[in-house]
Amino acid sequence: MISTTLFPGRYVQGAGALSRLGRELARLGSRHFLICSPHPLEHLLPPLLPELEQAGAVHVERFGRECTDQEIKRLLAGVQDFGAQAVTAIGGGKTMDAAKAVASRAGIPVAVVPTIASTDAPCSSVCVIYTPEGVFQRVDLLPRNPDLVLVDTEVMAQAPARFLVSGMGDALATWFEAESCRVSRGHNIAGDVGSMTAHALARLCYETVRDWGLAARTACEAHVVTPALERVVEANTLLSGLGFESGGLGAAHSIHNGLTALPGVHGLYHGEKVAFGVLASLFLTDKPVALMDEVYTLCEVLGLPTTFAALGLEEVTDLELRRVAEKTCAEGESIHNEPVEISPNLVLSALKAADAEGCRRK
Repeated sequence: MISTTLFPGRYVQGAGALSRLGRELARLGSRHFLICSPHPLEHLLPPLLPELEQAGAVHVERFGRECTDQEIKRLLAGVQDFGAQAVTAIGGGKTMDAAKAVASRAGIPVAVVPTIASTDAPCSSVCVIYTPEGVFQRVDLLPRNPDLVLVDTEVMAQAPARFLVSGMGDALATWFEAESCRVSRGHNIAGDVGSMTAHALARLCYETVRDWGLAARTACEAHVVTPALERVVEANTLLSGLGFESGGLGAAHSIHNGLTALPGVHGLYHGEKVAFGVLASLFLTDKPVALMDEVYTLCEVLGLPTTFAALGLEEVTDLELRRVAEKTCAEGESIHNEPVEISPNLVLSALKAADAEGCRRK
């Protein structure tokens, strides 16, 4: 079988990396359309604009909070009216996904500047589309990865630590899902099998979060950049991005998608729901008790949800959980990459077992 490994064009990370944004964007063109989340629009962008304008003409647009078909269409019209030569996203995962989709449709380069280390979206060619109400709708696979990913760890350190922890929840799934794909010969995002490189990076991603996660959270809570924070930001952003896209996805992300069917979880971040998906997948795939203990302990130490109550689903019913399980097992979902039998009944059992273990440990 053929393996394919996907990479962004350039990855830049470090304290003060935003100071290089102007010269990096100058490589991509001279007319720049910036899509910004509300917070960086007000707090990060103003001091950067003089240097950015030296790189060419700049138009700034506020992102509309959800990556929907309607929002992508609105932004694309703005890009075309401005005659943009490149699109840049500054903000969170949904802002970046929308920018990637807009740039792809416009046929121009895209740069992404994450301001929180909460997901592995920055490096990938994946765009997750939601309804205006925030319910998962579908995944679009774009023809190319971002041309530039620029990560300023000083900015990451100023964000609430919950964002970093959520990113670790997302990164936590990377190795488990890639390993399932390796065993089952499941396909990655490119439709091929994962390479040795992808699986090695996925494993390193898990080990980094396991070994350095707590120290990184502590640094973030103190709003300082330390080697541990640098390691975990790289794991959340680059290693997890390369690992999931080139190694493949499995049950954890499908369970995340299933959970979005319940309004109670809409206040949680992507990685928090993915982390619970990892815990349920441990039962689904019959992992050793020692490994279960390691992963539960890590989630507890970091503050990731290990029970329905922590997900905001304290009063969840079996009927609601069945809706989650059925959405999790929908045709085309990545859970079918798992090397075990998959059915809504089995997923329902795994969800309830994961919650029961979380409650027992408390």
